[in-house]
Amino acid sequence: MILSSLSPVSWFNDFLGVAYRYYDLRMNIVPLFSERKEATNLWNETINWWIDPSIKIRFVEIGDEYWFIMGSESQKPDSNLSFFKVLSKSDNYERFKKGHGGEAYLRLGVYSEQTLEDAKKDALCNCGHAAKDHDEGDNDECLYNICDCKKFSSFQVNLLKRKKTITDISFIEEQNVKEDPLTWNCLYVNKYSKTN
Repeated sequence: MILSSLSPVSWFNDFLGVAYRYYDLRMNIVPLFSERKEATNLWNETINWWIDPSIKIRFVEIGDEYWFIMGSESQKPDSNLSFFKVLSKSDNYERFKKGHGGEAYLRLGVYSEQTLEDAKKDALCNCGHAAKDHDEGDNDECLYNICDCKKFSSFQVNLLKRKKTITDISFIEEQNVKEDPLTWNCLYVNKYSKTN
């Protein structure tokens, strides 16, 4: 969904969520999509044209949730979008918050659910046991006696290769959002104006 009625900025929130990856030179922030084509098109039409030093990512915590807000100046302003998503706090979010060091890579990713048939034997089920520990017969249930998992369920995230470097990352308290134009615009258009 693109929202732009009250703002010169077009706001985009039609993505699944955000993943955080820790095993690179810099931590990764990864907006997730269900289709590779959608992620690739969005990168090519919008993010590719962003000027790296102008990319801003903001986090605003409100209760048990946080607003992920991302925007940038663009070399192609006609196709520019800014992104937002309201997400539940998680251990991965908290780990990113503590360890990002003021910079990260921005990448896009494709999230897909996996069945036992799709998964590699060492893939972990949501119950915590490997795929090889699930019965390939009826219902793919876990073979551990202490586990009540009745069906193997897992997911896979594939990252697109292209990335941008972000050095403007801030965690902002809700009472201070007016001090940051990107954050204020996002919350005003997508939260405050809707409650009036």
